[in-house]
Amino acid sequence: MHVLILGAAGMVGRKLTERLLRDGRLGNREITGMTLQDVVAPEKPAKAPMPVKVVASDFADAGAAAGLLADRPEVIFHLAAIVSGEAEAEFDKGYRINLDGTRYLIEAIRHAGGGYKPRLVFTSSIAVFGAPFPEKIGDEFFHTPLTSYGTQKLICELLINDYTRKGMLEGISIRLPTICVRPGKPNKAASGFFSNIIREPLAGQEAVLPVSEDVRHWHATPKSAVGFLVHAATMDLSTVGARRNLSMPGLSVTVGEQIAALERVAGKNVVSRIKRVPDPAIISIVDGWPRNFSTDRALKLGFTTAEKTFDDIIRIHIEDELGGKFAA
Repeated sequence: MHVLILGAAGMVGRKLTERLLRDGRLGNREITGMTLQDVVAPEKPAKAPMPVKVVASDFADAGAAAGLLADRPEVIFHLAAIVSGEAEAEFDKGYRINLDGTRYLIEAIRHAGGGYKPRLVFTSSIAVFGAPFPEKIGDEFFHTPLTSYGTQKLICELLINDYTRKGMLEGISIRLPTICVRPGKPNKAASGFFSNIIREPLAGQEAVLPVSEDVRHWHATPKSAVGFLVHAATMDLSTVGARRNLSMPGLSVTVGEQIAALERVAGKNVVSRIKRVPDPAIISIVDGWPRNFSTDRALKLGFTTAEKTFDDIIRIHIEDELGGKFAA
């Protein structure tokens, strides 16, 4: 089996690559080759157990997708996108990368010929939903995205659903919660502060909180996100039915509950590094975001999370990213 990862240089892409290299297989099938693509060259793994090709290309350039399908990958993980804040600030760029790139990809699959019909796992977002919300968003809740990013992700979901219905590919779209705690440096995602207020204080650095502590949001760890992707790539899609779009399990907490968990795990001195600086632009975006979900359908289909409390999320970050230590 050949596996293609689009957006492989990103945080989730790197962790997914590590998982697949470690396992050496997807489900009951051996991985015989991998292609890692991103706009900047992903790091080529040392001592990989199978051939690994690294491609630096603009995913959204017309014609780029056809070249990425040259090895006819049986599984394609589509992680390539620009993040929410950037997509909102740069309208044309957001639609070119988040929408046009996906359309080029599925059209390239359609025209590849020879009965080619890969499994396409698309990372969508809970941004496809917009306020007003019920207490918990269920599987039947309608989609009214309030950002360009959410709109782009929703259109891609619909396209993948339709191309799957027409027998052109085997698609599944998984709506990831906000990934927290996201390792690395802050990015342009409007949701970045959810990770920043945990990651930076644990590293001995100051973090800015741009919203009030009563803001509630839906979270999952990087470890859970990788698990979702692997399960989506290996599950029996006949059990999913015609609706190939699923909201993933997660944990709903307020910012105040995040901070309280940080204090329990790491102490008051770490929490004191969080500075409150309201940002009207971020507040406006976050006000239209989902807060809590009921993900019965995903749970019945075997999707599970690695954490039960936000304390768990913090401890997983300390163990996986900080070697079990933090700046007290």
